[in-house]
Amino acid sequence: MKWFFEPGHSAAEFRARHMMVTWVRGSFKNVHGNLEFDPASPRQLAVETVIDASTCWTGVEARDNHLRSPDFLSCERYPEIRFKSTGVSQIGPVDYRVTGDLTIRETTRPATLDVRYLGTWETPWWEDGVDKGPKTRAGFTARTRIDRYDFGVDWNDRMPDGGVVVSPQIDIVIDVEAVKED
Repeated sequence: MKWFFEPGHSAAEFRARHMMVTWVRGSFKNVHGNLEFDPASPRQLAVETVIDASTCWTGVEARDNHLRSPDFLSCERYPEIRFKSTGVSQIGPVDYRVTGDLTIRETTRPATLDVRYLGTWETPWWEDGVDKGPKTRAGFTARTRIDRYDFGVDWNDRMPDGGVVVSPQIDIVIDVEAVKED
C-alpha cells in the first residue's frame, strides 16, 4: 500500500545540549514523504522523506538564523535533509527498526530509526469546505540519535571547563500522519 505524509500533520523535532547545562529544542514543519506499508505485512515497510532545512525553528530568531547559516545547516547551499530506508526489522508487535541513508549537507551516512506504528483510522477529508472522505490515515513516530559532526555540521566553541557550547549528539523525533493513496 502506498501512503504520503500529510505535511501539515507531520514534523521532525530535535534537541541538543546547550552549554552542557540544558536542552535546546527545535522543529521542522512541512515534512514530506512517501511510504510503502501494509499493516498485514509490516516487514515490507519502506520510506523516503524530505525536510526543507530552512523551516528550522527553535523560537529564537537569532539562533534560528545561526542554525540556517553555513556554521550549521547551510540552508542556501543545502536546502534539503533526506532519509531513504534500506531495510527494516520487526522488534515487537508495532515496533520496527528501520535502517536507511540520512543526508544532511549532501553528506550521506547510515542511520537507524526506532519506529512505532500507531494504527490506522478512517477519517473525513475536507477540501474547499466539502468532505471528500473517508480517507485512511496511519500514525507513526520514530526516534534516533545522530552525531552532527558526521555530517559536517561541526561548528562549536569550547567552554573554560572543557565542555562545548553545542553537543555533537542530536536527538531526533519524527511524527508522521500518513494518508493512504487512492
